[in-house]
Amino acid sequence: MADDRRDPRGARRPRGRTGPGRPSAGAAAGAARGTRPGRPDDAPARRRPRLTGRAAVLVLVLAVLAVSYASSMRAFLHQRGEIAELKAQIAERKAAIDDLEREKKRWQDPAFVQSRARAELGYVLPGETPFVVLQDGEPLTTGARLSDPDDLPEQAPEAWWVGAWESVELAGHPPKDGAPPAAEIDGSAEENEETE
Repeated sequence: MADDRRDPRGARRPRGRTGPGRPSAGAAAGAARGTRPGRPDDAPARRRPRLTGRAAVLVLVLAVLAVSYASSMRAFLHQRGEIAELKAQIAERKAAIDDLEREKKRWQDPAFVQSRARAELGYVLPGETPFVVLQDGEPLTTGARLSDPDDLPEQAPEAWWVGAWESVELAGHPPKDGAPPAAEIDGSAEENEETE
């Protein structure tokens, strides 16, 4: 009775083994042909698929999570970069504000205002005599430097009568191609050139 099993209807059916630890003859023949025990002898053994439905769903869920986390990470890094840029701008503007506050305090000092008025506007106090140093007809700026007279090449002095004689010659023989000085002043020389 130990070898028999009963099905739900009460009928006896033999166990898959004829004795303890020994397979039945049908199971041994099926194993030799590559079939599973307990199946009909003519049915070939089925291999289990490598990727089951549950595994495919798991892989799909993991892929969706990876994509969503990757886009979130990209947005996070972008926002961190923007925050760093804004912090740098804030630091620059605070430094500019500090500079402007220092400049404002300097302008409250009467001595500073007086020095700036002298340097930039050329103002002088009552009773002072201002001097403007010119070089080539232009006033010198504070950064300009005058040349040293010792560095200039020496020129032989010219006699005064040489310049006087040149003016006499020029008066006697004026240039023919140039307009007279009066025409240049009143603009009639330009009108004559346009009509020609």
